[in-house]
Amino acid sequence: MATPHWVHGSNSGLWHSRLIRLLVGLILLGASFLIQAAEYTLAVVPQASPAETYRRWAPFVEHLQRVTGQRLQLRVYRTFDEFETELVNGRVDYAYMNPYHFLMARKSQGYLPLVRDGARLLSGQLLVRHDSPLKSVKELNGQSIGFPDPNAFAASLYMRALLQEKTNIRFTSRYFGTHGNVYRHVILGSVAAGAGVNVTLARERPETRAELRVLYETPGTAPHPLCAHPRIPVELREAMTRAVLEIGKNEQGRSLLKRVDILQPVRANYARDYQSLERLDLQKYSVQTELVPR
Repeated sequence: MATPHWVHGSNSGLWHSRLIRLLVGLILLGASFLIQAAEYTLAVVPQASPAETYRRWAPFVEHLQRVTGQRLQLRVYRTFDEFETELVNGRVDYAYMNPYHFLMARKSQGYLPLVRDGARLLSGQLLVRHDSPLKSVKELNGQSIGFPDPNAFAASLYMRALLQEKTNIRFTSRYFGTHGNVYRHVILGSVAAGAGVNVTLARERPETRAELRVLYETPGTAPHPLCAHPRIPVELREAMTRAVLEIGKNEQGRSLLKRVDILQPVRANYARDYQSLERLDLQKYSVQTELVPR
């Protein structure tokens, strides 16, 4: 059999050089493809039921997939504990979390804030029935108050800290899992008052909001950030950030942002937005989630 002429004679060195360049190019292309083809998780803090969270977030995540080229798996949770365990152990790649969760995740895994809502601050709201005789927080002394979860930030940690340290009342805490559950228990009268946040209350139906009255409110803070684990390549983190920042340029994009409570996305920054929260010393009111040994 004749020897192929591309490895024969004086041109063999040239062909070898071209072959090496081709192989190097294919290797680099393959590495780039593997980065883009990898599937990344995007977890959402369970302020609402899993079904509601999925309904609100799935279209937003699908849009991010199309724009960034990243394959994203949306993760929703029944409880804060499930979410926190995955977060502090670094099992999720991207996560939408409350400010306290971010401080936890930054300390345990180095999570980086990407974007947050710049249209409004986050504030905890203590609510009573619209026809409740209660006029001041002091009147709640010795009564039961509902909260979503011990580690919900403005609706529980910050609120409980202020009620105990600033208003000096004592109360029994009851936990109902989601903000919506708290609102419904207040309306039903199973607790004297219940705590949520301005963002989730605004999401409720008008008839639900009409049944509630704000008795007390925490100071405003920077709202929930969308964060990334530091293992995510920097170019993919930046692509995700740009995608969220640019999504509101048309009506359809603004509708998606409204569904996930990021009305006006801006870049998030630890030092500017969240570092001051560490001075609140809220960990003494939290339920600590332990790291799982590797």
